[in-house]
Amino acid sequence: MLLPAKAEVARHLRQYRAWERAMLASPDDRRVRATFEDSGYTLCVLMGKRCAREAADAAERYLRTNLVTYLREQSSGRPHVGVVTRRVGRRTGAKDRHSPAGA
Repeated sequence: MLLPAKAEVARHLRQYRAWERAMLASPDDRRVRATFEDSGYTLCVLMGKRCAREAADAAERYLRTNLVTYLREQSSGRPHVGVVTRRVGRRTGAKDRHSPAGA
């Protein structure tokens, strides 16, 4: 797993938190909200998470721990974005297939 430099994560986490405070201070300002959402998206991409809150939490854990501990924590959790899981079950043959029209 390729992880970003801790300095980059720290910088983006600081920006995310600053825009979060600005957005909470003036929630009707569309420019502030858009910039906050952009900073959250950047953090999601950096940390490989789907949600900005999860990405911020992951960034804080990453900055708090060493690389080995962080990777161990990540591997014990849910599958990451992009992980393909294979379904195990009965495969249907051609005789079991039906057309969408119900024929």
